[in-house]
Amino acid sequence: MVLCQGGEGDAAPAAGGQEPEVPPGREDGPGAVQPCVFPAPGVEAAGTEERRACGCCSGMSWPFCCEAPGTKKRATCPGLGLFYTILSAFLFSVASLLLKIIEDVHAVEVSAFRCVFQMAFVLPGLIYYKTGFLGPKGKRIFLFFRGALGSTAMVLLYYAYQVMPLADATVITFTSPVFTSLLAWIFLKEKYSLWDLLFTLFAVTGVILIARPPFLFGSRVSGIEGSYSDHLKGTIAAIASTLSAASTLVILRKVGKSVHYFLSIWYYAVIGLIGCVITLFVLNVWRLPHCGRDRVFLVLIGLLGLGGQIFLTKALQIEKAGPVSIMRTMDVVFAFILQALFLNQLPTWWTVGGALCVIASSSGTAIRKWRHSVKKAKQREI
Repeated sequence: MVLCQGGEGDAAPAAGGQEPEVPPGREDGPGAVQPCVFPAPGVEAAGTEERRACGCCSGMSWPFCCEAPGTKKRATCPGLGLFYTILSAFLFSVASLLLKIIEDVHAVEVSAFRCVFQMAFVLPGLIYYKTGFLGPKGKRIFLFFRGALGSTAMVLLYYAYQVMPLADATVITFTSPVFTSLLAWIFLKEKYSLWDLLFTLFAVTGVILIARPPFLFGSRVSGIEGSYSDHLKGTIAAIASTLSAASTLVILRKVGKSVHYFLSIWYYAVIGLIGCVITLFVLNVWRLPHCGRDRVFLVLIGLLGLGGQIFLTKALQIEKAGPVSIMRTMDVVFAFILQALFLNQLPTWWTVGGALCVIASSSGTAIRKWRHSVKKAKQREI
């Protein structure tokens, strides 16, 4: 999400390492009003400047960011931000389904193609906003780790999609807000209450119900796609992906508004592509799909992932983070529906129970952070 003053757009976990994500702990959410500068009526550009409240721009001077002075700002269509969120969730879910269907393509190779699409999207923005390609000297180390962790989260999640049920992997990714709160408490000294602990326990319970370890559920575990060994590997990969994604959000909070959002994605795409290419040569698994259909799917995965990110960014620009975080749980609903319709695999009651625990946990975290943000905004007004 691009904010005034070139702010950083935080986001909540999403499936597939997809970004931006909606963070649970942002104090001034996407609906917050940010100041932007434009020439006052009748005053030359070199003269006095006047500030105007604006929630739609990217920190540029008038006339690029806002309507002309004196014009009436068009009202945002009610519910448009939530519609964008649902559309984003649907595109992400379809991309995940195609990743599940595609054959003989390693998760790392898919991730490399996704990074190429990200770079193609971000490069014009970097040139237009004149942000440079390296960023501020004091922030480059944070941007490097943000890129490394973000791309790692994407690769691990794509691998999880390939070896375990689509709905199971999607549900596990929604534990990200809970782990973000925990990591922010550890590294950023943010408040961590008993409610946060309760939501963490709910999330862990949901993951256990999905993983169904034999020492708790017995040796005959039903509803597992393929071997239990692959299911366990997928679960571990999904959890590691979630922790990596949560770590990127903590880094983004640490960086704050000093780095443009496009620059953050640029590091994510460049470092991810370099890492994926090196991994592919080391593993010797680089190969284009033999089937023309799979090649089309590979392109669609990149386009759908990019489209989902754009619509999520638009949603965060016109809607508060709390409602967007809650509405993003539609990812889970779409994953269940697509898995049943196209993969002929009905989710087990264990998966449904785990999904309810994780959704309750992530929604509770989002609501608490949202209320905290609203309370602080009212205090600032007073």
